[in-house]
Amino acid sequence: MAKTQDLNTMLKDMMGAFPVDTSAMEDAFKNTASMNEKLTSVALEAAEKSSEISSKWTKETISKLSDMAKAKDEPADYAKAMTDFASAQAEVAAENMAAFAEVAKKVQMETVELLMAAGKDATEEATAAVKKATDEVTSAAKKATAK
Repeated sequence: MAKTQDLNTMLKDMMGAFPVDTSAMEDAFKNTASMNEKLTSVALEAAEKSSEISSKWTKETISKLSDMAKAKDEPADYAKAMTDFASAQAEVAAENMAAFAEVAKKVQMETVELLMAAGKDATEEATAAVKKATDEVTSAAKKATAK
């Protein structure tokens, strides 16, 4: 009767014959996690700032609406209140849109800085890996020719 091979032993022997250096994968995972953390921080900070701007804008609008909604003595006072409200809203809108633009500009600048730093780090890591591989091949070639 044929004896069945132990699958675990066979896989262990096979994997042992092909050693794999997982440090590169671990480093890539750590770098990706770090990059994601930084990008998330930028996005959350922008969301918080945008929320503050929106909330302030809403409060100002409600305040101006309550002024406009008050009873007036003369019909012309209603038209004046509406005109005042409209011009105040135009001014507030311009200020808040500028504030939103500043938030977007900051997010863009921080994101570009993070991506450029990541690109620089990746280039340095790739250069180091190629240099290491070249050194190992050169060393192996010297040993082979010396025998």
